[in-house]
Amino acid sequence: MSNIDFEKDQTDVLSQTKDINRLATKVKDLQGLENEITALEERLKNTKRDLAVISEDVIPTMMAEMGLTQLKLMDGSSVDVKTFYGASISIKNREAAYKWLRENDLGDIIKNDVTVSFGMNEDNKAVDYANLAQSQGFQPTQKMKVEPMTLKVLVRERIEKDLEMPRDIFNVFVGNRTKLTRKQ
Repeated sequence: MSNIDFEKDQTDVLSQTKDINRLATKVKDLQGLENEITALEERLKNTKRDLAVISEDVIPTMMAEMGLTQLKLMDGSSVDVKTFYGASISIKNREAAYKWLRENDLGDIIKNDVTVSFGMNEDNKAVDYANLAQSQGFQPTQKMKVEPMTLKVLVRERIEKDLEMPRDIFNVFVGNRTKLTRKQ
């Protein structure tokens, strides 16, 4: 009987060893894939940086030196240099930016959200609050913001119309970008 138990134990050990080896192989595969993804992400980041340099600096400069804003290629595709605008409101400048927008009749682009959170089974309190607001002792949370795309459009419109737009308060950036349109 002890021989049979010994053989069974040996079989179990061999089976577990095979399972551990298969697991170790899969762990190595996982590590390899994670390393490959990290390398690909780094390569993608570098490629995007190179693309930005060529699109936003090299080609626009070369075309400007040649007096071109558009170039049609023999294959039917075209290269255009377009102005693009960027802007953001930093936390440091938020108060000044909102003040400037309001003083220049542009305050309507400021989103002003007031929210109140209620717990489960507090629907009745939510209804009361909607009707009576702070008189019920609730403290709303207020969040003001300007949507990034809205700000970008505002900046573009004001700059193109030669209207005042405080570049420092709104972190305004104006640059050129190459657009390649391929023949369909």
